[in-house]
Amino acid sequence: MDAEIAWWRLLVAALATWRLAHLLVVEDGPFDLAARLRAGLGAGALGRALDCIHCTSLWLAAPLACFVTTEPALWWAVWLALSGAAGLAHRATEPPVTLQALQGETDELLWTGPRPGAEPAGREPEPPDTASHALRRGTATAEPDAAARFDGPRA
Repeated sequence: MDAEIAWWRLLVAALATWRLAHLLVVEDGPFDLAARLRAGLGAGALGRALDCIHCTSLWLAAPLACFVTTEPALWWAVWLALSGAAGLAHRATEPPVTLQALQGETDELLWTGPRPGAEPAGREPEPPDTASHALRRGTATAEPDAAARFDGPRA
């Protein structure tokens, strides 16, 4: 097979894999067919497979790989390449994620100010006085087994 045709077939199959996976997982589809399909499959194994665009693209890429190659040794690589290309296309077309704190909600991962009980700004908190912290700070004591209890990387 001509190399140009092989690349053309690979590109078409990759775009088809992404388009079908996106249609089945993200969109409602024409006449809400994709939404009805997802609802009809429910929480079973097939319904859960349609929750993830990467999972769906993996299964859709398998038959589309036959469009690119009929050689069994190449088919495996083309199958995974088509699914990977669909995943990359999905990441490239996905809107960016923005994290915002909810009004009136507190979450230790989304603090907007100093945490309760935190040290005042500009002052670094003191770590617990253990041998491992002392070794990390370079203020190790003369304790003979301090190095034996230190489980971090050694300098």
